[in-house]
Amino acid sequence: MTQLKIKRAYDTNNDIDGYRIYIDRLWPQGLSHETFHYDLWEKQISPSTELREWFHADPTNRWEGFKEKYAAELKSNPAFGEFKKIVESHPVVTLLYSSRNEEHNNAVVVKEVLENQG
Repeated sequence: MTQLKIKRAYDTNNDIDGYRIYIDRLWPQGLSHETFHYDLWEKQISPSTELREWFHADPTNRWEGFKEKYAAELKSNPAFGEFKKIVESHPVVTLLYSSRNEEHNNAVVVKEVLENQG
């Protein structure tokens, strides 16, 4: 069983992170390719542009709706099945995201969907 972790892209990487997957569509602002360490950048499973923009317009009141809509996007996304196989092939995976909001972001939803699909 893979141990899933969540971490901001801006946080220092360390040995306990395991396989590091960046799951945002956009490059993290202010980070260079030399300083940002990740093993895989999986843009294809990030929220659609429309959903991301809708959520960011009012994250406090739209979190529950975002979770539902993004989970539905993930489950219907053909790339998610391959992503899940990659995740399951590593003992420890850290999902990296760039949002400032540590409680309400796409990595929280991806982790929840992966854990609930067993």
